[in-house]
Amino acid sequence: MIRNYFKTALHSLLKNKGFTFINILGLALGLAICLLITFYVVDELSYDRYNIKHDGIYRVNTDLKFSGTLSQYAITALPVAHVLKTECPEAETAVRITPALNIRFKKGDEIVREDGATFYCEPTIFNVFTLPMLAGDPKTALKEPNSVVISQSMAQKYFNRTNVVGETLFLVTDSTSHKITGVMEDMPAQSHFRANFLLATGHPIDDSAPWNRLTAFATYVLVKPNTNIGRLEAKLNAAMQKGLQGSSTMNYGKFTAGGNYFKLGLMPMTEIHLKSNRVMELGTNGNGQYVYIFSAVAVFILLLACINFMNLSTARSANRAREVGVRKVLGSSRKHLIFQFLAESLIVTFVAAIIAMLLAWSLLPAFNHLSNKELIINMQTASWLLPTLLTIVVVVGILAGSYPAFFLSAFQPINVLKGKIATGFKGGVFRSTLVVFQFAISIFLVIGTLVIYNQLNYIQNKDLGFNRNQVLILNNVNTLEHPEILKQEIKRLPGVMNATLTSFLPTANNKVLNYVSPGENKAGQSTQFWRVDNDYISTMGMQMKAGRGFSEEFKTDSLAMAINETAGKTFGYGDNAIGKTITTGMGKDIKKYHVIGVVKDFNFSSLRDNVTPLVMALDNDWLARLSIRVNTRNLPALMAQIEKTWKTIALNEHFEYSFMDADFDALYRTEQRMGQLFILFTGLAIAIACLGLFGLAAYAAEQRTREIGIRKVLGASVAAIVGMLSKDFIRLVGISFLVAAPLAWLVMSKWLQGFAYRDNIQWWVVILAGAGALFIAFATIGLQSFKAAGANPVESLRSGD
Repeated sequence: MIRNYFKTALHSLLKNKGFTFINILGLALGLAICLLITFYVVDELSYDRYNIKHDGIYRVNTDLKFSGTLSQYAITALPVAHVLKTECPEAETAVRITPALNIRFKKGDEIVREDGATFYCEPTIFNVFTLPMLAGDPKTALKEPNSVVISQSMAQKYFNRTNVVGETLFLVTDSTSHKITGVMEDMPAQSHFRANFLLATGHPIDDSAPWNRLTAFATYVLVKPNTNIGRLEAKLNAAMQKGLQGSSTMNYGKFTAGGNYFKLGLMPMTEIHLKSNRVMELGTNGNGQYVYIFSAVAVFILLLACINFMNLSTARSANRAREVGVRKVLGSSRKHLIFQFLAESLIVTFVAAIIAMLLAWSLLPAFNHLSNKELIINMQTASWLLPTLLTIVVVVGILAGSYPAFFLSAFQPINVLKGKIATGFKGGVFRSTLVVFQFAISIFLVIGTLVIYNQLNYIQNKDLGFNRNQVLILNNVNTLEHPEILKQEIKRLPGVMNATLTSFLPTANNKVLNYVSPGENKAGQSTQFWRVDNDYISTMGMQMKAGRGFSEEFKTDSLAMAINETAGKTFGYGDNAIGKTITTGMGKDIKKYHVIGVVKDFNFSSLRDNVTPLVMALDNDWLARLSIRVNTRNLPALMAQIEKTWKTIALNEHFEYSFMDADFDALYRTEQRMGQLFILFTGLAIAIACLGLFGLAAYAAEQRTREIGIRKVLGASVAAIVGMLSKDFIRLVGISFLVAAPLAWLVMSKWLQGFAYRDNIQWWVVILAGAGALFIAFATIGLQSFKAAGANPVESLRSGD
């Protein structure tokens, strides 16, 4: 019986090749997009879950509110880990980790930079994270100073083998040899930070450091099962308040009286990648909003494909009405007819699923390029993909075929054979609702895409408070014994307008905090502290709001400080910052500065964040890079001269450079990629919706062939007939716009709230989306309408019933 159902269904589908092709193509496109998005979402949600104890690992975050400014950090004061280890029985252990900067190892005669994947950490890191060792003992690997654990790929890179325990790596940065005490497996890509080198801290960490002094150390804790996280947070905050109250570096009572506070919080490690965008993150995190958005897009696109199938199947009711009537007269029950139509739906869905899987596999490299992922289909993927795909085939097949099955099987044979069944587009209230839903989704996606691109364009053109154009940045400058010599030689070159030596650039990730107070015996806070030189402000194209910048003409500038507008407001200076005293550091390390200038606020972080307080002082920066403002009229010749000068002074160092505008673009590459993906998915959604509309228009025209012929004989023009065939569809698209526009406005307004600096949604964006939808719909319908209107009325009347 079942075999007969599928055999008959296959025969019916082959008989109506156009209908079958449109349905399979629509479903295949929808399923392929759904699969690609599923790969992306699964990958994003799997971050850090490779750790065996991932459910019990938390990172300690710090929130600091001072003078109305809330700063959120992914780091803590040093005593936090000590309290967790000694005063919190809920904690199994804790570990502190900090990025290692300016890391350069020697490989033969070559010096190799390893920034970004090298960390200093405590030995307990192996008790918290799952880092399988290929060689070495994790219990003792990092207990000795100058010891290092390296990844498998780094062992191959430096030694062409993995059994390298006992070998040494020479760290050029501090001219020390580090003994390799372990080789670990490469950390998975799905980790919120990736380490190739783990260096021993070298000296005991000061557990008695001030609680109000944040360091670059991130603190992680492994808690015992069934731990009450709220109670543990309360215990940590109580310990912090006790430490702050006893601090000799701040007046805690006065600090809290002004509405200021320090607050510690525990964040599950598995939430860091998608939900954390704090200062001093160990790596670049994702955005949970995009996971939700793309998940919704996947569901919507799949629904679009299912709606196509349901609409086209019910629209074909006239063509199959007599078939149903004859079957019922010959004794077929409604149940058998339902099974028959569901069999057709399952066959279409199964074939579409196979095509979709092949399509997704072939498009995966391009999708990886767009999304910056390394997604692959392997046995592990297949273990969940095949059952999931089979489930989707059954669910989609039944969902897409259910309404046509119940609708067609309900026909009464006496009415069918008398020709009393309502056919065509008119009277299909449910079908009309589905068309409205289809185009509402498409218009929603179009508005969302336009808003995203407007925001990206706003970011690209916003006045950031500095001039990022025509700035060449030379790396490896800090390896030179006298980098200032290189700077002076470069400044002499024709075409060089200015140059500055520092690593503290608005587009760089080098953010250093120091304890800054607006005067002696006054409460301070951890503030951005940038070491710059005399040429920094002019080279960066920053503007002064008050006072002046640094100058070699003023010897007292060695103890001078320039601050941004936000720092002036935070410290309560108002418009009278010039000449004020600022202190940095604590205890014996206190240093006094006088303010000589206020720089207009400039963005040195993502435009998602507000500008925070920042101070600048003249000081040597051991991580310095040379930023050169150049005249780009003859850039190739100037680049050649700069490289020649470099090779003259830095004999054994690579000539590495970048441009500041490219570095700035890299900060928003995620948004750019998401925008491109959104355009792709929106285009495909519109294509799927138009595919269904094309099929509906074709059947509507086919069912009204006789009517069209009569109207033409009576003198109706082509335009009148096209209008008659199109008006119902256009009306539905108009209703779709009225439904989608306010919803898109609300959702995208909420998305824009994630940016501290944003471009409001423009009215023309919504109008453009609606007009575009109407144009595309009319163009799609018009193809069939003009064809039907241009047909010979004699033939249509002759072939009519």
